[in-house]
Amino acid sequence: MQPRTITYSKNVFLPLTTVCRNRCGYCCFRTPVQEGCLMAQDDVERTLERGAALGCTEALFTFGERPEVEPGFSGILRSAGYATILDYCEAMCKKSIEFGVLPHTNAGILTYEEMDLLRHVNASMGLMLETTAEIPAHATSIGKSPDVRLAMMEDAGKLRIPFTTGLLLGIGETMADREDSLFAIRDLHKRYGHIQEVIIQNFCPKPGTPLGKSPVPTTDEICATIHMARDILPEEIAIQIPPNLIDASLLIPCGVDDLGGVSPLTIDYVNPEHPWPALEELRTIAGIAVLRERLCIYPRYIERGWYPPALQLLINRLEQRINEGCRL
Repeated sequence: MQPRTITYSKNVFLPLTTVCRNRCGYCCFRTPVQEGCLMAQDDVERTLERGAALGCTEALFTFGERPEVEPGFSGILRSAGYATILDYCEAMCKKSIEFGVLPHTNAGILTYEEMDLLRHVNASMGLMLETTAEIPAHATSIGKSPDVRLAMMEDAGKLRIPFTTGLLLGIGETMADREDSLFAIRDLHKRYGHIQEVIIQNFCPKPGTPLGKSPVPTTDEICATIHMARDILPEEIAIQIPPNLIDASLLIPCGVDDLGGVSPLTIDYVNPEHPWPALEELRTIAGIAVLRERLCIYPRYIERGWYPPALQLLINRLEQRINEGCRL
């Protein structure tokens, strides 16, 4: 019997802004306009250049949802020479491609037209479903409506965008809610075939937030959710866990396929108190499984041509580099 394979991606994390219209009860990523501002283009380019030198293949572009809604932010954008945050994101994605790093954007709720714009400069995109349940932690977050998030995920399928989504455990949902969320993801994938991975992520309490003293999911609870995901989701969808948020080695036997994006350069800006494990630590976490690097677009979508023509040469070059590295 051949050993299992556990994959991961080497990335750089680029939070273009932490300004956000949502007010989630567990979040410390969002900041006021005067603090969040805009990640300067020089800083973006410097990070991309250093990341490329370290062998990173993925640029994870994130920002708060609809930051222009927040008073004062549009003026900051105009001062930087951009009309919208999506214009800035598109420009930085093009810079990423120039540096030889594949863009992957997670920007919160986007319209069909906005995703259509960004898909021309992205190898893949993502949006955490989190939960299909209506929970108090999302009461002041218009973009966390389950129907709105599922509608965007469906639009991504119509556009043939290789897509990442996931569940956030411990924010007020039940095990039955998790089951419902997984069935919703499964049904979307059955229609469009675009879900490449589902993240099973444990909530980490942040001091000073409404959920700052809430209990965290136990390892057994997370393992049970991973088993449920593996039973419900098609086999081709990878089950991912973040290796910096829990003792991931305990969860590998539960049915984990992937350890997500891990950066040798940038921190996890959503959970800054949890550093990324180094490559040798990833090998320890994987145990007897084979640890293999991957791109942010999975091989089956490369074979189907689900990427913009402008990325073909870069994808081919990076895929060849990874495959040669695996043979060493």
